[in-house]
Amino acid sequence: MNKIYCPSLTEYQRRLSREVQLGDLPMGGLNPIRVQSMTTVDTMDTLGSVEQTLRMVEAGCEYVRITAPSVKEAQNLLEIKKELRKRGCNVPLIADIHFTPNAAELAARIVEKVRVNPGNYADKKKFDVIEYTDATYAAEVERIRERFRPLVQICKQYGTAMRIGTNHGSLSDRILSRYGDTPLGMVESALEFLRLCEEENYYNVVLSMKASNTQVMVQAYRLLVQKLDEEGLQPYPLHLGVTEAGEAEDGRIKSAVGIGTLLEDGLGDTVRVSLTEAPEAEAPVARALIDRYTNRAQQAKPIAPLTADFAAPTASLASDAHAFKPELISNDANLSPIDPFQYHRRVTREVLNLGGQNVPRVMADLSRLPGLEYADLRAAGHLYSAFLDKFQMNDLGADYVYSGQRPIPFMLPNGLKEVVDYAAWLDGGQRPEHYPVLTQAEYATTSTRHPELNFVFHNLDSLTPAALEQLRADATAVVILYTDNAHAMPEIRRAFFRLMQSGLTNPVLINRQYPELTPEQTQLYAATDVGGLLLDGLGDGVVLSTELLPERPKAEWLQTIDQLNQLSFGILQAARTRMSKTEYISCPSCGRTLFDLQETTAMIRKRTDHLKGVKIGIMGCIVNGPGEMADADYGYVGVGKGKIALYRGQEVIKKSVPEEQAVDQLIDLMREDGKWIEPVRLEEPVVG
Repeated sequence: MNKIYCPSLTEYQRRLSREVQLGDLPMGGLNPIRVQSMTTVDTMDTLGSVEQTLRMVEAGCEYVRITAPSVKEAQNLLEIKKELRKRGCNVPLIADIHFTPNAAELAARIVEKVRVNPGNYADKKKFDVIEYTDATYAAEVERIRERFRPLVQICKQYGTAMRIGTNHGSLSDRILSRYGDTPLGMVESALEFLRLCEEENYYNVVLSMKASNTQVMVQAYRLLVQKLDEEGLQPYPLHLGVTEAGEAEDGRIKSAVGIGTLLEDGLGDTVRVSLTEAPEAEAPVARALIDRYTNRAQQAKPIAPLTADFAAPTASLASDAHAFKPELISNDANLSPIDPFQYHRRVTREVLNLGGQNVPRVMADLSRLPGLEYADLRAAGHLYSAFLDKFQMNDLGADYVYSGQRPIPFMLPNGLKEVVDYAAWLDGGQRPEHYPVLTQAEYATTSTRHPELNFVFHNLDSLTPAALEQLRADATAVVILYTDNAHAMPEIRRAFFRLMQSGLTNPVLINRQYPELTPEQTQLYAATDVGGLLLDGLGDGVVLSTELLPERPKAEWLQTIDQLNQLSFGILQAARTRMSKTEYISCPSCGRTLFDLQETTAMIRKRTDHLKGVKIGIMGCIVNGPGEMADADYGYVGVGKGKIALYRGQEVIKKSVPEEQAVDQLIDLMREDGKWIEPVRLEEPVVG
């Protein structure tokens, strides 16, 4: 199988895409990665759209997208554009089209780019199961092509660019019938349109494969690049985005997991971060993600190419004759031991509650926290009630705490395990409830170990043949992988590959440190570095360490530990590897939105954020309704002014609920399904 989807898995290189012209600001080729966002004002509100566009440009947007759901909105794009140009703003404008070919054909004569969604544009999305023969399928494709051809010709005539933007949730019934709800279906949906563009000698095209599920999104983009090359199509620029990512911390983490994973491998020519917030808030997040790669190639340390480990293959791998012919392979991706287009978790042995079929674990670093008390464990997600003199259960409670040289002087809550430095473990009498962590040198030279679980630090360089054999022989060993390479995620991934190529099944925790970054940068960088590995099935836990941070007051330490603990769980959730809280699939609002998305999302979150693992879609209109919340358990969708439709999965249950009753009726629907639980009050009772 051809696994090549990027220039290199070990050396940072931007994929060289075809340059596409948008007004005076080209995309792709050797141009910088561009930032864009979308207005939320009604497109018929000319001045409101203009003012918001100006704010977005001021915030860093290089392209601005505006919805044009019908011909009248498409026509008003001309008035918006005139007023912007009159005010000296030449930002390229993009018309967002879903269902209306007539609106697209008009908009293409006005703006610099149109975005069409193949699943909606002249195709059918009625959630019907239709059996297609090859003949009827081909006839339907030809009908769609003829409906799409005029838009291509207009774009070619006017020099207008086009984004063919597939969304996971809006694949047509026809595509679903043949390919299912899969990344391959997303890719084929776009390629049907793209082949026609090339037939018409029209190449001013950008592609996107957006999904709310980060695993699906990343797999689809990778597969798209591989299929373009396989079919001999042009290397078109990629628009990156996680659709309906949500708001606040969760939205940023989810966006970074999906977008950052692709940026790490040099994919992406423009980025839109979709937050349920004002569009001005999106551009700085996109810019922070992009800026990390501006000097990546210069900052990165060389990483051993994948061919290095095949010089002396192990007996268990020697039977794979194709794996040991690197001279036949033009890109190291083909030597990867993982499938980049489908999720498979790395097979590991179970050590205590790590690896095997266990969910990935979270370790909180308390090693430099002075004077640890019961209440301080709140920072690691374990809430102590002095009134009840006990700890309360919490879904965001760390599984392990690392206390370093200072073992915790009191009994820990049930289920929480303590990790100490090896010297402290020896000095403390080798207590069975303490699990030691060893340096590479300690592990290589000592035979005194815990009988159940021992952690050992490793990086790519330390995973020598001797070290690998020692790990192989130790059924209690769990590796903590770290790196100081600026090209961090690929180096840790490379270390995982070395373990896999050597046939080792020891569980691995991913350790990252960001001592010199702001909390906002740490959030995005950790989500990228750890999330990108988790999406490939790599990692049995995460340690976001504070080890290198400078000394500071205890209150600040506790705040930092709390942030890192919550971030760890947020990354695991965004990568779909451990669901520990409610997930909100909420769209970022646009001119079609029928209610205040930010206010409504906050209201629904307040009532439901204790429902572990439940996914709730909150969509502003029917365009972004049942399709875009593809894998939500429940949906809250605007269908008219003050009217809400409630969904169970993709099935509408109530069609026109008054907005003021909709949240209560959503909760009633969960009660009917046995999914509702009453929130537990964690505050201590007031005695008086």
